[in-house]
Amino acid sequence: MTTTYPVTPRTRVRRHSERGSYDRELVHSILDGGMIAHVGVGTDRGPRVIPMMYARDGDTLYLHGAPANQVLNRAASGVDVCVEVTLLDGLVLARSAFNHSMNYRSVVVYGQATPVTDDTEKLRALDVLVRRITPDRADIVRAPNAAELAGTRLLALPLSEVSAKVRSGPPKDDPADMDWPVWTGVIPLIVVQGEPQPAE
Repeated sequence: MTTTYPVTPRTRVRRHSERGSYDRELVHSILDGGMIAHVGVGTDRGPRVIPMMYARDGDTLYLHGAPANQVLNRAASGVDVCVEVTLLDGLVLARSAFNHSMNYRSVVVYGQATPVTDDTEKLRALDVLVRRITPDRADIVRAPNAAELAGTRLLALPLSEVSAKVRSGPPKDDPADMDWPVWTGVIPLIVVQGEPQPAE
């Protein structure tokens, strides 16, 4: 297995190409660090993008939703899918409005997804999804029954056409602005787990 994904016309990072990466380990770390993917497909009524739960298992991305989910149903028909995951790390405040930015890590995946229909594979994929949220609960919660399996739509998307893009560091101020009397720097943004709230 190579350490990088191949560069394709769709995955080549053009805008700020120095921020682009095809490193497999980096791509996996970003996907594993996120919780929500934005999944997009083209439809007869125009493009559709929705947030969706997902999990990575090796070089496969599992997408999860209801059987009536229009985006998943369209994606299951063999059309191209675009999946995007972003981790926002900070607000970058510069001396000029133009040079404000954000620090982030993102991944974009292109490809064709296939429905997961075999119950054994579906159970395994759902186990991956549960462990993705809370690793210790998969062994103690009730497994899905036949009706719940039938009521769940799962698609498998291969990680074969994928790229990452990362922006990090301080603001990039223009030399002419260096004496402008305003604070500059990075405001970190961190997602933290709060205190558990028991159900009634």
